[in-house]
Amino acid sequence: MNHPARKGSISLLAGAMLLASTTGFANVEPAKPVTVAKELQQAKTYTVSSAPSAPLELATPKLPDVSGYTAEAIAAKVVRSKPGKISLRRMMQEDALKDFIGGDNKMAEWVVRQHGIPQAIFVDDGYMNLKDLAKKVPKQYFSETSPGVFLSRLPIVVGRHGILEIDKQTQELRLSQEGGAFLVNDGQLFVRDTRITGWREKDNGPATFNSPKEFRPFLLSWGGTETYIANSKIASFGYANSKSYGVSISQYTPNMAKVLKRPEPTGWIVGSEFSDMWYGFYCYETRDFVVKGNTYKDNIVYGIDPHDRSHGLIIADNTVYGTKKKHGIIISREVNDSFIFNNRSYDNHLSGLVIDRNSVNNLIAHNEIYQNHTDGITLYESADNLLWGNRVLSNKRHGIRIRNSVNIRLYENVAMANGLTGVYGHIKDLSNTDRDIKLDPFDAQVSLIVVGGELAANGSGPLSIDSPLSVELYRVSMLAPTKSSGISFTGILGERQDEILDLLVRQQKAVLIDPVERQTEMRD
Repeated sequence: MNHPARKGSISLLAGAMLLASTTGFANVEPAKPVTVAKELQQAKTYTVSSAPSAPLELATPKLPDVSGYTAEAIAAKVVRSKPGKISLRRMMQEDALKDFIGGDNKMAEWVVRQHGIPQAIFVDDGYMNLKDLAKKVPKQYFSETSPGVFLSRLPIVVGRHGILEIDKQTQELRLSQEGGAFLVNDGQLFVRDTRITGWREKDNGPATFNSPKEFRPFLLSWGGTETYIANSKIASFGYANSKSYGVSISQYTPNMAKVLKRPEPTGWIVGSEFSDMWYGFYCYETRDFVVKGNTYKDNIVYGIDPHDRSHGLIIADNTVYGTKKKHGIIISREVNDSFIFNNRSYDNHLSGLVIDRNSVNNLIAHNEIYQNHTDGITLYESADNLLWGNRVLSNKRHGIRIRNSVNIRLYENVAMANGLTGVYGHIKDLSNTDRDIKLDPFDAQVSLIVVGGELAANGSGPLSIDSPLSVELYRVSMLAPTKSSGISFTGILGERQDEILDLLVRQQKAVLIDPVERQTEMRD
């Protein structure tokens, strides 16, 4: 997926089907003035000529086979041969809990909720299910309140050599908000054919979201763990506190990771439903995790949010909608070498799908991204990504937006009926924002290739490209302009629109646009 950018040119290939006259350009709106960056203003003039198209050919990318990631395969992984041990222990000095009790302020949360020195239920050295757990833990801490319904008033920790299975024997596991209950996996956790809910005892109902800082139960799996969730429903988890977002898979914090030397966590989540979560899914320094065939609905900040230095992920066949504050799906900060395909993301408050902060070498393919409240697919400061065969429809702003990102390849995508531009590429200076440039460096450059597909009926036109390092288009259909005056290009393309369209429409040839200044540099 990592292809070198061809720099110094803007080429568009004929084969673009425009609603322009075959004998003239009556339907083509005159180009409008555009503002360009200083480095391109200095070039002042461009040459326009045809170019060969063969270098733009690219084989259809191969998607990973996800047929083996099933509930049945998860069930086969459970090892029940060795009964586990149950104990109640103080939360202090436990590696798996240090992130939540370090310092007086964090400790106070559980002192108040437990009315004493905080403690947790530990599953160690073998296998345990909730029916066995209920027999061994005092009822004031963990009880079966009705057949198959369990209430925990303490955190439950799966130890490094522990295996906890929450299966169909459990109709529902309720984690008490008042008691400060949550789940931490430091070994192996299996959640199958069941339901886990953050529970507000005073309401005898789910701990539905009220405010970002209000504690709600959560699930966290640390470095070295395996987490498997299948055919289950998880609801009303998470709040705005580190590692407490909802369902989180995370390597230990840097200082602890150096000491513990645990490998990156992994696992699968398949065929499950997540709702009313602060984040539906979050991961940090996680490898080869599979998120397949799930529904993320009506979550608060994000539906699916892989983060820092996670890699080799598969995010496939999910449906994500109704996210209230931000994006449906986002990968951010060096989430590399991953696959995002066959997902549906719609009716989210901001974008449907975001690639962010130096996340590179990813394949985004065959997703349906529609009716989101800003852009469809957004790429921020993330080079060397391939978008193939996505359908980006009826989003309120741009269909596909690319900012400060080079070598972005858009193949066989459809961007249709979006409020603004079908494909919008631009640069932006972020130095006066709250962005930490040292942590998230970037170059204010944009380059992209658009091959095949269709850009149709977008409110501001098919394409707008501002100050590009290079742009190439080939075989792009641009039908049904929303403006009565017809198709118009904006940005750099608009400056030489008549010449471009003459080659593009009449002569059916590729178009190569070179800044004269860059040609001089190449000769020197």
